[in-house]
Amino acid sequence: MKLLYTLLFTLLFSASYSQSANDYFEKIRDNEVALTAFFSQMPKGGDLHHHFSGSIYAEPLLERAIRDDFYLNIETMDVLQDKPLTGNWTQFSTLKKNGTLENYKQKIMQKWSVKDYNFVDYPSDKLFFESFMKFEPAIQGNFGQGLLELKNRAISENVSYIETQLSTIPTAINTEDLSSFNTRLRKLALVKDEKAIIKALDSVYASLLKKGAANDAKSFNINFVTKMHNDLKIDDARFTMRYQNFVLRFMEPVDLFKNLVIAFISADGSQLMAGVNIVSPEDGETSMKDYWLHMLMFKYCHSKYPNVKYTMHAGELTLGLVQPEELTWHIGAAVYTAGANRIGHGVGMAYEKDAYNLLRYMAKKAIPIEINLVSNEFILKVKDSRHPFTLYKEFGVPIVISTDDAGILRTNMTEQYVLLAKRYKDVSYADIKQFVYNSIAYSFIKEDKVKKQLTKDLDNRFKTFESNFPLQ
Repeated sequence: MKLLYTLLFTLLFSASYSQSANDYFEKIRDNEVALTAFFSQMPKGGDLHHHFSGSIYAEPLLERAIRDDFYLNIETMDVLQDKPLTGNWTQFSTLKKNGTLENYKQKIMQKWSVKDYNFVDYPSDKLFFESFMKFEPAIQGNFGQGLLELKNRAISENVSYIETQLSTIPTAINTEDLSSFNTRLRKLALVKDEKAIIKALDSVYASLLKKGAANDAKSFNINFVTKMHNDLKIDDARFTMRYQNFVLRFMEPVDLFKNLVIAFISADGSQLMAGVNIVSPEDGETSMKDYWLHMLMFKYCHSKYPNVKYTMHAGELTLGLVQPEELTWHIGAAVYTAGANRIGHGVGMAYEKDAYNLLRYMAKKAIPIEINLVSNEFILKVKDSRHPFTLYKEFGVPIVISTDDAGILRTNMTEQYVLLAKRYKDVSYADIKQFVYNSIAYSFIKEDKVKKQLTKDLDNRFKTFESNFPLQ
């Protein structure tokens, strides 16, 4: 009986704290600076839609390029470690000697991130996607420093878990002898001949296994991810990280499928490799042409590796970006055809054919939507009531809040929640708290023990956070 009274007292005390936090939240929801202080201190669980390279801020990347005396293309602001044969390239040491380095630093920051962007001079989506390749050479060989930067920033911001899209998997497998399948697969996709596509993929898959796809996956897991993760002591009592493999949409079908097979094998063979994703602009020419084919490739790989989870960038589109009819099926194909476990962005939901039933299906099957408010506003110019957040919420689709590319976008998790509270007045503190817990519940963490510990940690963090209220 004493234990029961203690439990009831604890629950009532906890509920009182939670109500006090909710009351304060409602009081300040139109005050941006107060919301920023509130969400900075609130535990935020996990960031599930997270690109490693896009989340590193430009400053440390630039410092590395200057320190290692990279070459800078003074027209495009690309950097390379070795001087190319063509182009207007100058070493950073030369810029320092002639007194122009500070001027170029400013230009570099504006091309490697959204810093000082005025929404006039250059298309926002183009600036965003072009930035990756400009600073990519400064990331290569520097993954450890980047991971520690992300970990330390997460801890300071009360984020306890990151599921980051780390890298494509290096492979030397030559597919020239399989190039005829590129044309064949595309012709079959045009007539929606799924059976023939699966048969063709069987042939390519068998060849890839003979060429050593499993060896590339194993080498990546052991020699790169596991070693780096353990050497850096990424996981500790305050923070946990897992990794997603990804493939690039703009590749030819056989090469994309090759990378996808290796990615699935990698994710199937490691506790640290949480899942698989597909990236690159969804409105790109090859992305659009091969979209349905890509969905079948994911479906095929899932049939071979049924335990592997995958989330997909789908519906990162809006009216005007592509032809209207192309807005009607991408999310549905990712859900129904590819069988995605989560959907990233999903901005085009309102345009989907039979959107209501698709939303009901996602809710019934507990397929979460990864909401990225700052990213969607900058890249697609979609915000406020144009954003489908309210649709997902109304239909009960599980919601997680993420940053996408915090470095390029110069944002953080706190800002996502501030925007959420300001823009959507029907979102309560209880809703926000649920979104936080969703970020752990719907993560691709494989170890039950780790997921349970992160959930327990969230309980304790919220208890501490909510004990601050009322403030006086």
